Formats: sequence, C-alpha cells, structure tokens
Amino acid sequence: MNRSNSGANLPTLRSHNAALVLDLLRAAGERGISRLELAERTGLTPQAVSKITARLRAEGLAAGAGQRASTGGKPRTVLRLVPGAGYAVGLHLDRDGLTAVLVDLSGAVAASRTAPLDLGAPADEVLAAAADAVTAVRGGGQGPGERQVLGVGVAVPGPLDHRDGVLHRVTGFPQWDGYPLRDALAVRTGLPVVVDKDTNAAALGLVLRAAGDGGDFAYLHLGTGLGAGLVLGGALHRGARTAAGEFGHQTVQLDGPVCGCGGRGCIEALCLAAVARGDAAEAARVLGTGAANLVGLLDIDRVVLGGRTVAADPDAYVRGVRAVIDERARLGGVDAPVPVTAAGGGDRPVAEGAAQLIVAPLFGRAGGA
Repeated sequence: MNRSNSGANLPTLRSHNAALVLDLLRAAGERGISRLELAERTGLTPQAVSKITARLRAEGLAAGAGQRASTGGKPRTVLRLVPGAGYAVGLHLDRDGLTAVLVDLSGAVAASRTAPLDLGAPADEVLAAAADAVTAVRGGGQGPGERQVLGVGVAVPGPLDHRDGVLHRVTGFPQWDGYPLRDALAVRTGLPVVVDKDTNAAALGLVLRAAGDGGDFAYLHLGTGLGAGLVLGGALHRGARTAAGEFGHQTVQLDGPVCGCGGRGCIEALCLAAVARGDAAEAARVLGTGAANLVGLLDIDRVVLGGRTVAADPDAYVRGVRAVIDERARLGGVDAPVPVTAAGGGDRPVAEGAAQLIVAPLFGRAGGA
C-alpha cells in the first residue's frame, strides 16, 4: 500500500472519484446513501459508482446500511461509511499544555488526553511529551482489534511553514525558529505527521462540520495568544507562504506596549493585558476592533470566536465583539452587520481540527491539503 501526502495508506483513496464518494458517505452518517444518489450527486455513471463502492466495501471502508423503498422497481441498497476503518491523532501543543485526541473517519473522538506542557522547555522534552500523548490516545480508545492510525495532525502557535512542517519564531518562544517539528515527531512516533497553526486547524474543523452554514468566515482564537484562521471561498486560506492569519500582530496603537513578537501596540498584547486585569469587556472591545478591521478588509460573512479565554465568558466576548462590528457597519451605512458566534469547547476543537489535517484529504477536502 502506498502512502499519500496526508499519511493515509488506504489504496482506494488514490482515486479522486473514490474520495468524492467517501465524502458523501461521511456526510450521510448512519442513515447511509444509495448508489443511485451517489451517482446523481457526483455526476459519475452508475457503473463507476458500483465499481468504487465495491472496492470500498472490500477494503472495509463502506458497509451496507439496509434498504430503502424505491419509487419504482426493487428497493435500493443503502451504504454507509465505516468510521472505524481508520483513525487519526490530533495534537494541540500550546504554550502551557497539550491536548491529544484520537478520531475516527467520521470525526468522532474515540480517546483524549490533556497534560501540562512547557513550550519553552528543550525541544527533546517537548517532543517526548508529544510522543507520549500520541501513544496514550492510540491505546486509550474503545473497541476490538488493532486500529489503523493514518497519521498525526499537530496544531501549534504560529508562525510556521505548513508545507515543510518547520516552526518559525513562535511568539514568546523564538528558540523554535527553524525547528523541523514535522520530521522530528514523525521519527518519534513512526507515523506520518502534518503540522499547521492552531487557528488553521480549528477553522478546518469548523469547515468540515459546516458550522454556521459555510461561507467566508474568520475564526479568532483567544487563549495563550491571539490568532485567526481564515476560510475564503469555502477553503482554508493559508497564503502563499502559509503565513496568513497572524491576526494578533496587527498594530492598533503605534506607541503601545511591547508585544512578545517584538512589535508595539499589537492587538494580542493589548487584549492579553486586559485579560490579565480581569477586564473581559475591554479585551472584547480590543478583539472587536481587530475583528472589524478584518471584516472591512475581507468582507467576510461571519466571525467565530474560540479558545479557552472566550470559553470562560463567551457571552461577554460575543457581545463585545459584535458591538464594535455593528458600530463600524452602522458608520459605513451597512444594513446587515456580520454575525458573531462562539465556537465553544475551549481548546478541544483545535485538537480535533488537527486530526482533520490527516482525515480531510481522504475525502477530497482541499482545505486539509
């Protein structure tokens, strides 16, 4: 079996058409979907769909889900995805802790683990903690038999190079600049590894769950730092140098306090200072100022807030950010302000989204590429 760039070693997935079929099976859930519906939705011929689904069933990726009454002729056989045919580990390495999850092909979490982490510790210590967490969740789920783990998706604070899996000057931890995290963790775990920013991972998870009815949106993550994941045209936007979304380091006060990035008056520094004072209203106002700038620049459809700080008081942050965006819209003569919602779940969606860095490409989802 050949490995793809995503780390998968399922032979059927070399076919683009098979990925389309698998994605529809995933979306259908336990209810399943018939071959005729698969043909109609993919544009493939019924014969092509029959060949693809036969291979999927032979390889354990699809199974029968009963029969459905037909409007004419014999009942239709319904197929469903077999979620346990493959798993991925999602790992969120934050500045002060880690979260690891094991998810199946449907995105359901089979096992999870959290532990303290000092991102400022020597690289070998951080890597050992990450590898231990991967080992723990691989053996911590339920169900018989050995799981086929396709790879590890790792979400870390940026900036970084997603393509090569190399970290840059992580804010507050410049010693990581140039560190080949992807390759180092692959050696430790013996699994394929994909690395991306924490905000991108969370945004990818939101895309696949179709939260908020799709469209263009910004996911703003406020935790130990502040960043954004951008979804434009329905796909995750990383930029030409995979550096898009460094939202926290836009300057909003020219003579402001020094930020961990070395600049002055960054929105991250101002926002985290307000959080440290216990002033959620001021933190939300500062966050809203940056969000309004982003809305004005990209004309996005919605803003989603996430991260542990937001999760501690979601109403205050949603209310405060929405107020700034609404006021900016009013001043600009816009009748329909951009909606603001909270993602919920604290930091957990980052780890789950990290697992989708491995799983999503199997279903032809370009955002995970």
